[in-house]
Amino acid sequence: MVKTQAIPPLESGDRLTRPEFERRYDAATHIRKAELIEGIVYVASPLRHEQHGKPHSRVMTWLGVYQAMTPGVDLSVEPTVRLDLDNEPQPDAVLFIESAAGGQTRLSHDGYIEGSPELIVEIAASSVSIDTGIKKQVYRRNGVLEYVIWQSYENKLEWFRLVDGEYQLLSPGADGIIRSQVFPGLWLAVEALLNNQMARVLEVVQEGLKSAEYAAFVQRFV
Repeated sequence: MVKTQAIPPLESGDRLTRPEFERRYDAATHIRKAELIEGIVYVASPLRHEQHGKPHSRVMTWLGVYQAMTPGVDLSVEPTVRLDLDNEPQPDAVLFIESAAGGQTRLSHDGYIEGSPELIVEIAASSVSIDTGIKKQVYRRNGVLEYVIWQSYENKLEWFRLVDGEYQLLSPGADGIIRSQVFPGLWLAVEALLNNQMARVLEVVQEGLKSAEYAAFVQRFV
């Protein structure tokens, strides 16, 4: 009788190929979130409400309003993204232009995002050293055009734009608003978001959706 070989467990620190990472992750039904970064496995810790769940929900509300009103643009929460052979992260949020509309990503036959989403957001609590360090470099190298990191313990938000192969920090204007350079009309009232003033955050999104640059952007998809 031939014995079937058991699939090894998926554990932080494992050095795996992407196919082997996917094989073990599929079998580890008890693991909610795991990532392959530069060939090394990172299994996420349990997520706290104040430090992760709450800011994550604010980000999805902000991005969700923009996506709902914008043709040719899609949004996903914690999707597995196949960036390259050594990197398969599971970002907290990705906003991307659909492939049919000329975006950088495509959907694989088994439903995964392949390629580099135009914008990625990470809520960095226990993962702050990874999100601001090695993962930031992976996103830069793979051509993620904008990268937002919300460091929840410090209640600090940084928004980076890829310029000539390097990330440059986008600063708020005099009105306290950061304006996406990739998604015209995606405006963020940073202090309002950090202080849970979501009515103001959504008000500013609506202002962005009425801007001339947003109107010109959506003309690409109609």
